[in-house]
Parts: sequence; C-alpha cells; structure tokens
Amino acid sequence: MSDVPTDHAATDGITAWGVPGLPEFRPGDDLAAALTEALRGQVVDGDVVVVTSKVFSKVEGRLVTVPRDPEERDAARRRLIDDETVRVLATKGRTKIVTNRLGIVQAAAGVDGSNVETDEVALLPVDPDGSAARLRAHLTTALGVDVAVVVTDTMGRCWRSGQTDAAIGSAGLVALHGYGGAVDRQGNELLVTQVAVADEIASAADLVKGKLGGVPVAVVRGLGALRGTGPTAGELVRPVEEDLFWLGTNEAIARGRREAVPARRSVRAFADEPVDPDAVRRAVAAGLTAPAPHHSRPVRFVWLRDATRRRELLDAMATAWRADLEDDGFTAAQVEKRLARGDLLYRAPELVLPFLVRGPDGGAHDYPDARRSAGEATMFTVAGGAAVQGLLVALAAEDLGSCWVGSTIFAADLVRSVLDLPPTWEPLGAVALGHPAEPPAARGEPTADDRLVER
Repeated sequence: MSDVPTDHAATDGITAWGVPGLPEFRPGDDLAAALTEALRGQVVDGDVVVVTSKVFSKVEGRLVTVPRDPEERDAARRRLIDDETVRVLATKGRTKIVTNRLGIVQAAAGVDGSNVETDEVALLPVDPDGSAARLRAHLTTALGVDVAVVVTDTMGRCWRSGQTDAAIGSAGLVALHGYGGAVDRQGNELLVTQVAVADEIASAADLVKGKLGGVPVAVVRGLGALRGTGPTAGELVRPVEEDLFWLGTNEAIARGRREAVPARRSVRAFADEPVDPDAVRRAVAAGLTAPAPHHSRPVRFVWLRDATRRRELLDAMATAWRADLEDDGFTAAQVEKRLARGDLLYRAPELVLPFLVRGPDGGAHDYPDARRSAGEATMFTVAGGAAVQGLLVALAAEDLGSCWVGSTIFAADLVRSVLDLPPTWEPLGAVALGHPAEPPAARGEPTADDRLVER
C-alpha cells in the first residue's frame, strides 16, 4: 500500500452496488457481524465499504426518545440541535446552519428524524473516524481482504441547490488527495489542487443506496490506488482560521456594526476608478438618517457632478483664499503651501457639499428668546455634524474613501453665489470621495483614553 498515491483516478473505471438484505439495526446490534455475513465472498482487496452514519447512530446508542406528537417532537429535536451546536453560523426561517461537535458545518447539527421511529431522533456518531476504523479492522480480519470504510451523512453545499452525501468518517484510504507539485500534460504545475476523495466516494455510493429503499450500505470498487494511510474524513473539515467565510451571519453583522465607525479613515489619494452613483446615493441617504431637533430635516447635500461648475467654485475659493492670506501678511511660499491643501478637492473623483438649511419646510429655526436661540443654533449644528459623519461612515461601508475639508465654511457667501443657493443655506465643509488609491491603514482598536470622563 502506498502512503501517497500519485493519482486518485480509477483508470479502469469503478463499479458500485448496494448491499441488500440487511436488518433494521437497533441499539446494541452487532453491525460488524451483520456486514461480515452480507459481504462474505462479495468484496476483494481495495474495495470501499460505504455505510450511512444513521446505522452507526443506531447501533452505538445515539438514538434519543422524543414525543410522538409532531409539534412536541419538533420542539425536542430543536433542543437537541442546540445541544449539539458549537456555533451558529446562519439562520433562515426555521433552518439553522451550525458547526456541530464534530466541527462539521451543516443544517441542524446533523440531528435527523428520518429513517427512525416516530418517537426517536438520531444524533451523529461521536467519533465517525473511530467507528470506521473499528469496522474496517473487523472486516479485514473476518473476511481476509483489505477493505476501506467510509461513513457518510447527507448535507447541503454552499451556493448549490440540493443535498449530497459526504464523508464524515473513514479508514483505510486517503480521504484527501493533494496534487501540489504535480505537473499536468501541458506542463502546468498544480499548486493548490486537492480532491476530497472520500466525499466523491460517498456521493457515488449514495446513487446506489438511495434514501427510501432501506439500503444503508454500498460497496465501491476500482479505487485500490487510494488505499493507504493519510488524511481521514475527519480531516476534511477546514479549520476555522483557514476558512474565507468563517464569520456566521450574526457575527458578521455584529462585527460590521462594531467596525463601521473605526473603518472610516481620511483618504487623500484616489484611484482613477469611477464611482458607482448609486453607492453615493445610498451613503447620502444613510447620512440623512442622523437625528435632528424637533423632527426637523435641516441638512442638505449638494453633489457637484457638473465638472465646469465644480472647477468654477474651487477656482473662486482659491482666488479668495489667496487674497485673504496675502492681506494677512503671509509670504508667497506660505500662501502656495496653504493653497496646495485644496488640491484634494480638485483631484477627488467626486465632491459632495453638506449644508445646514435654516427656515421653514423642516429647516433649522430660531427661538425669539436670544438665550434659547443660541442653544438652538448649536443643536442644529450638531445635527449637521452628525449627518456629515454618517455620510463618511456610509461611504466607508461602500468601500469608498473620503475626506472632509472645512474650507467652504469660510467662504459661505461665495459658495452660495456660485451654486445659486439661498442665503439660508450654511456650508458645512466639503467631502472629497472616491476609491482609495491604496487600502487605508488599519486604525487599530479604538479607545476612549482619557477623553471619556465618568462621574
């Protein structure tokens, strides 16, 4: 027997057949003895005996008595699913996709109410690889032939409709065959190709066993090249840390919520990739969910999609800023250095300007009392800031980078003039956005440090 087969293909073809005439197994029955009699003279070296896990569940005492009433039976089954679950990955309706005690990801933790009495539910075997090894040892000794054993269970597959049988236990064959380092006929090196041979055998056997015919065992012949030691079916379970989709639904949602705000970083270099307009609209809509006083709607966003008007505004702002800096006595070098900061607004693929709108129709308003009016103004300004932050976070959720620049605040009249906006619109800066030229650096775990004062 080879420890490392060179290929998993059965070049002479394979044959598979169900093993009829087996009894209805019950707890304590001798499965090995029954199979010895059924297979005597029927198997040869290299054959694979494929047994559905339900048989092992029965003879190993993994049947649980439950009420016969359908609703009570279902409730008991769901409690057993919770008991057998290590981790819930997803739920949809009444279906739960979980990691069970064997590390297998499947629906209902493998807890099954089919092909058992109406007052019973079957749990998966505690150690399918061990069950396979013990059965193989008995058959090899009793029959005088070198057979392998595969234990199967029915399960669905990601992104595929329907179920298929897969291996959850095996002995005497290489369950996972790797082609790493091999070269195909065209001279291409196979770098990561692995074949789940035990799963393929399980599926082939299922075609001759079926689900309703009372045939829980099959034999597959023609795969002698795969006999030997190597990964067992238990090793087909991918470690969580290696899985690309290791987060469950609730975990992913919770993690996304927890990381949404820290994921927002100021981005000052953008790629040439165009921005999806719908992504901007979704982000703006999210920003507009920010709270505001008295059920008002005081925030507006202006998306400068007209390139000519955008340049007109930025040029006018740069000219005004230059004049102000020169009047304040800045040197030419200092002026150019400060103006260079505004290049970001020219370079960004898209530019969105937030405004705080005062007046009727849901805008910010003033109280007649001067003291209360000042407080009200602050409240609406805070609401505007919340909307801007909401926009920035939502852009990050759309995988878009952004940078808030406060320059329009200092040129309110100019901005309103160029954009033909009413005097009641107060600029709240500008948001440059687009696809980041480079992935933003990780922020690390945010902390409040000494800026959170608790009393």
